[in-house]
Amino acid sequence: QVQLLDSGGGLVQSGGSLRLSCAGSGCTFGSYAIAWFRPAPGTDRAFVGGITYSTGCTGTTSYADSVKGRFTISRDNAKKMVYLQMNSLKPEDTAVYYCAARSTMTIATNEAGYARWGQGTQVIVSS
Repeated sequence: QVQLLDSGGGLVQSGGSLRLSCAGSGCTFGSYAIAWFRPAPGTDRAFVGGITYSTGCTGTTSYADSVKGRFTISRDNAKKMVYLQMNSLKPEDTAVYYCAARSTMTIATNEAGYARWGQGTQVIVSS
């Protein structure tokens, strides 16, 4: 079973950037789809973006409309890492961000589709 540890959160001004990291463990990390979630009104955790499993260092990405064009997800299976690059941050991006893993090729946009979770990392965007 893969274990996840997310990090990289912090305090940043509006318009700034942060890169979150999700460190995985386990021999099969490359075969997991990884996604990022954050709390949102009406739901425990809302989908931010995700990346499919890949045999190399790439993967297909998908994003929520609210972050499309500002956030980028990438993965490095050799290092067992997934990254969430967040640019042009807005105060409404303030949240605890969680990475999550599912042992299938495809991304799910519902948190119920993920069995493994990181502990969360806090992002605060000041106006």
